[in-house]
Amino acid sequence: MHIEPGVVQGAKIFLSYATAAGAGAYALKLAGDTLRETGAGATALRAAASTALTFCFFEVLPHYPVGVSEVHLILGSTLLLLFGAGPAAIGLALGLLVQGLFFAPGDLPQYAMNVTTLLASLIAVHLLGRRIIAPHTPYVDLKYRQVLALSFAFQGSVVAWVGFWALYGQGADAENLAAIGAFGGAYILVVLLEPLIDLGVLAAAKALRGLTSGPLFAHRLHNPAA
Repeated sequence: MHIEPGVVQGAKIFLSYATAAGAGAYALKLAGDTLRETGAGATALRAAASTALTFCFFEVLPHYPVGVSEVHLILGSTLLLLFGAGPAAIGLALGLLVQGLFFAPGDLPQYAMNVTTLLASLIAVHLLGRRIIAPHTPYVDLKYRQVLALSFAFQGSVVAWVGFWALYGQGADAENLAAIGAFGGAYILVVLLEPLIDLGVLAAAKALRGLTSGPLFAHRLHNPAA
């Protein structure tokens, strides 16, 4: 989902600073909520774990260029379910930054666009989850249709934002539209795969409750909403 260098150029890039600031402000609000609820230690643990996993999603797991961007298996809904929205947001932003600083410095000028895509997509999952998951339902008891909806929200938002940046930077000519379509089509595989991964992760968390109910993991993983 990286926006490639040159897709958005010149003064147009300033819009990405505004969108990143907006998404980042909401992400900080979510992180602040976690900080008040669980304390600094638990928040830092979850953010660190989310950062490490995000880095692995980008740099270790297979990824390949398609159309206007690259297809990555970024398990945004998985991070939210395991660690909570605030730590997941911090992890996505920091993991992307670490990857850019040490392995892909050419992506740094596009960091604001890419972090907007990730954070806005995570926020979409967070807001959807509040609507479709009953307050008394722990995450380990989610049904397939709920997990699928969360995955679709994240991956669909990623595709929408990448498409927006491509259209904003390069216009709506036939070649660009075809490239956007190819990228969106490739992400269907991710949408189908992520819910299965989420269900597997939640099943493992439920079976290993003694190991997954500590401060490293979100309280909601095994408990009703506070």
